[in-house]
Amino acid sequence: MLPRPVVIQKAVRCFSSTRPTHGYTSHIGRTPIPIPPSVTLNTIPTRLEVTGPLGSTSVPLEPYMHLAPAGDGVVALSVDDATQKKQRSMWGLTRTLINNAIVGMTEGFSVPLYLVGVGYRAALEEDPRGTTNGDSGKRLNMKLGFSHSVFVPIPPHIKAEVPTATKIVLSCTDKHQLGLFAAKVKKWRPPEPYKGKGIFVGTEQIRIKAVKKK
Repeated sequence: MLPRPVVIQKAVRCFSSTRPTHGYTSHIGRTPIPIPPSVTLNTIPTRLEVTGPLGSTSVPLEPYMHLAPAGDGVVALSVDDATQKKQRSMWGLTRTLINNAIVGMTEGFSVPLYLVGVGYRAALEEDPRGTTNGDSGKRLNMKLGFSHSVFVPIPPHIKAEVPTATKIVLSCTDKHQLGLFAAKVKKWRPPEPYKGKGIFVGTEQIRIKAVKKK
């Protein structure tokens, strides 16, 4: 009687990233939101009002979103139907907006701007136009290598400080508005990759390119 042949099967590793395997959820949206004792939340059908030591703001809420306590000093955001793509995407976005509003009303946000370049300098001065255009009455006077100075009026919701001639510190309770104004200032001298000069926001870095020689 002949021995039975041995059949060796090659193991195949299978990976799946389909929705039934991982479920319908938002990793950011399902994360609980901590609420400091100094913050008060007031839920209205169309928005969430956040009040803290630095003021008050509101975050829009979709009809399918719900806030509920999830422990001591913690709330959780949920949606009606997580299988819908729009609800999942808005779930994580709204959770981030609520958390940013809480941080803004308690601590605020700040970002430094660095002026890198020979002769680049900045100063904070009174705006001769005052507050007629809805500004705060102050402006940034920057020398950025042009034949003239660059003047940028500061909005009333932005606080600016110039601790050194090459550093500007911007503060605001709204992270979005802070980023917009920082981008407006940076637009005057975006960092260039050959000499590394320009206005850098925060920890921004660029890769220096070699100069092409003829």
